[in-house]
Amino acid sequence: MAEFIKIYEENPNPRDIKRVVEVLCKGGLVIYPTDTVYGLGCDITNSRALEKIARIKGIKLAKANWSFICTDLSNLSDYVRQIDTATFKILKRALPGPYTFILPGNNNLPKEFKKKKTVGIRVPDNSIIKALVEQLGNPIVSTSIHDEDDVLEYTTDPELIFEKWNNLVDIVIDGGYGGNIGSTIIDVSNGAPEVIREGKGSLDIL
Repeated sequence: MAEFIKIYEENPNPRDIKRVVEVLCKGGLVIYPTDTVYGLGCDITNSRALEKIARIKGIKLAKANWSFICTDLSNLSDYVRQIDTATFKILKRALPGPYTFILPGNNNLPKEFKKKKTVGIRVPDNSIIKALVEQLGNPIVSTSIHDEDDVLEYTTDPELIFEKWNNLVDIVIDGGYGGNIGSTIIDVSNGAPEVIREGKGSLDIL
């Protein structure tokens, strides 16, 4: 059964953050708040954890379109090929914020994602997930937790999320009510921005 940990976004308790990071380092799965919907994720470097998420989502790992959560744009070059100035300016304007940017991947991608030409990058405006990624020292691979109910689509109440997921993950963070609108997805892998999905983020940044 998962641990249920209350963390306040205004002032995340370092002890709680450390506990969650310990679990991530051991290959654990964690559900956490972002600036949009609650996400499910693991340490990007842990193959077994990545496999577990793929099984839960019922997809082949090689086909997974998950995003990488980073703390800022400084470690972008770890996984992304060089981008032009215009694209970088869009990223600077938008992040941190409720956007997923699809960018050209480079050769440093973890072996599970080596065949992918592109990678989705997220820098959420939420101090809990940012503190986790910072402490962990590498990105968290993230996917949103969909609800089977088409009307709801996303569960926003952490207690309901815990009820539903407590046998599948190691920790559920209660960071308050989540949103029910996903991030805006923008493909900038070919230079000109293309909006793939309009979500919470405004398109004024383009």
